[in-house]
Amino acid sequence: MASERRISQVATTIPVRNVQALAACSADELTAEALDRYIRPDIDQDAVLEEHSDELPVIDLGRLLNPESWEEEAAKLRFACEEWGFFQVLNHGVPEEVVLNIKRDIQEFFKLPLEVKNLYAQRPGDLQGYGQAYVVSNDQKLDWADMFAIIAQPREARDMKRWPAQPLTFRKSLEDYSDELKKVAGSIATTIGKILNIEPELMDDKYAVQAVRMNYYPPCASMPKKVLGFSPHSDGSFFTILTEVNSVKGLQIRRHGAWIPVKPHPNALLVNVGDLLEIMTNGRYKSIEHRVTINAQMERLSISAFHNPKFDGVVSPVLGSTTEKVLYKTVSVGDYIKYQLSNKLDGKKALDHAKVDM
Repeated sequence: MASERRISQVATTIPVRNVQALAACSADELTAEALDRYIRPDIDQDAVLEEHSDELPVIDLGRLLNPESWEEEAAKLRFACEEWGFFQVLNHGVPEEVVLNIKRDIQEFFKLPLEVKNLYAQRPGDLQGYGQAYVVSNDQKLDWADMFAIIAQPREARDMKRWPAQPLTFRKSLEDYSDELKKVAGSIATTIGKILNIEPELMDDKYAVQAVRMNYYPPCASMPKKVLGFSPHSDGSFFTILTEVNSVKGLQIRRHGAWIPVKPHPNALLVNVGDLLEIMTNGRYKSIEHRVTINAQMERLSISAFHNPKFDGVVSPVLGSTTEKVLYKTVSVGDYIKYQLSNKLDGKKALDHAKVDM
């Protein structure tokens, strides 16, 4: 499984200042010059529609797996993937204790002193570890966030030296959480394949690799409306499963030219369509731009699990009919992930790279 480990080694990132430490500076230290690389002059160009935050589709995984209710729930899933690109999953089967444990340990990890967290810092040429991603030049605008990323699935691809030993329960919590999400991912992938009339064995590898990224967004009291926790982008995954660690809002999705704040159900997992799934469905399922905004007073934490096909595999468009126009090329999973990780976040620009020339 060395090829699966290579997913984190297909790109590099320029080391930048720890944002959590920067946010802890006094008002005198947090000068305009210090903040300059984080200030986004174009951040308020699109409207934010708070009134639509309750409209995100909700899928009941229990009903989806029940033959008696499958058809009705599958129709909801199809609508969510085609029209929203995001949905919430309830009755997902992940034990509450597993979720509470990973939430607790992620919060405790980011409370550790910087010198301890830096024991797990990214190494040159490897995006696993504590640090950043998508920093490709010394003059680009930066996101107001720190992150910790690892390869969690398949098990044999894990590099346990990169897994934090503090807090003491972190490795066990992360392992349990990862294994449970693999089950959820399998159910979602199988159902998508059934909806699209794709043979089950062709879906088995679509979630084989799981990269977990833990995100920490410090508050920014001085100018929260001028910085972003995560730049607008679509995910380069097949699909992504997100857990909100605390109740601080910040995730927004682009819909019909405006930003819709996500107000997740407290017991839900958030799932979003990734670029590779859009390619496989020839554009019928949409990977959606999303971003993270910053709170003036409170930190926000989340955990993203990116589910991908095997690194040495390919993804080809599956057409709905013989007359359907092919919109996307067959792509190498490794090449696509390398391209996506080697560039700064910029909406759906990476996906444009896979479109068929008209």
